[in-house]
Amino acid sequence: MAEVFSVALDERGIVLTGPCGAAPWYIEVHDGEEPLEVVRRTIEGELKMVLLLHSTSWHWERNAVTLSFVVVMAAEGIGSMDAIPVARTDLARGSATKAPSTIQFQQVLEHGLRHLAWLAKEDEVVRTKLSKGWHQVLKGYVPEPFRQLRNGG
Repeated sequence: MAEVFSVALDERGIVLTGPCGAAPWYIEVHDGEEPLEVVRRTIEGELKMVLLLHSTSWHWERNAVTLSFVVVMAAEGIGSMDAIPVARTDLARGSATKAPSTIQFQQVLEHGLRHLAWLAKEDEVVRTKLSKGWHQVLKGYVPEPFRQLRNGG
């Protein structure tokens, strides 16, 4: 299963949008299929003005491993799709050896945007694809070390 977060930057800041409105878009990936290729092929048929596609994490959901992807679109690509501003949220936390008991999609998106912020600094392709506006707004998304190890569990 692929969980896709389509985001764009407009006058409101980062917005969540896509064919499922302001919610994650779930795309089935069958045995033997390459998840990134399935998502790429699917978004090409549904979304306009895609700048980036990147897998940011995975988690167990719906009795399957779910791979999370962030799709960055130009604001002009939103068109008539619903879009809502993305609010900051705390990350889902488990323990040093156990996953969080619950994970909300907003927490997955928060993680994905923190990952994107890191890539904007570290990855040449991402750095050049994102506008100055994106770089500015991503400054507030700071990747943080694995808290359980940093704090001793």
